[in-house]
Amino acid sequence: MVVTTFALGAWQVQRLFWKQALIDARQTKSQAAPLSTLPTAFAVDAHGFRRVQVKGRFLHDKELYVGARSLNGNLGFHVVTPLRLADGSHLLINRGWIPTSLKTPSLRAAGQIPGQATVIGYLRGAQAPGWFTLDNKPGLNIWYFVDVTAMATATGLSRVKPFYLEAAKAVIPGGYPLGGQTRLNLRNDHLQYAITWFSMALAGTIIWYLWHRRRERDDDEETGPGTT
Repeated sequence: MVVTTFALGAWQVQRLFWKQALIDARQTKSQAAPLSTLPTAFAVDAHGFRRVQVKGRFLHDKELYVGARSLNGNLGFHVVTPLRLADGSHLLINRGWIPTSLKTPSLRAAGQIPGQATVIGYLRGAQAPGWFTLDNKPGLNIWYFVDVTAMATATGLSRVKPFYLEAAKAVIPGGYPLGGQTRLNLRNDHLQYAITWFSMALAGTIIWYLWHRRRERDDDEETGPGTT
């Protein structure tokens, strides 16, 4: 037990430094001056959460909805809208959160920005679904995670970038979609976990020591004076 709990504590220390490095890298990239050009190829380490600025025209008639997204306890969706760039290619933009009551575009017409738009946001790669994430239903425009390839196919557009952009918080007419939904901060509880495992290792060591001392004392009593 002592060896196992100590090993788990050491592993959590390694995880602590790994997570802190990940947080520092994410913060550094997200706070840097925004790039004005998109990468030709996406690499998670180099481009993930990198802040960029793009210009283009939103294709609002091809909105996609990523469901089961809550904000302050309110259920809603993330609106993903293709942006047509100057070279004719397209970039999927996660514009942000809307409440369920505003899923119909006509109910938030003010936020359907016409003409040329400038968007600042964070580059993201395709998401991997979690263990309990439901399967996307492209035919019904029901999405539970961002699958860039499948979403590009659903829009029917060509030359769609193999990554997407999560819009930063900005002033939007009508207030929705509400950008700034990117999680730039990560929980880092590994120090607490490490302390817990090391405490268990220490407790196990003390218990073993006391048990060993008692056993030696019992053996001494059994082999005391006059014992043959």
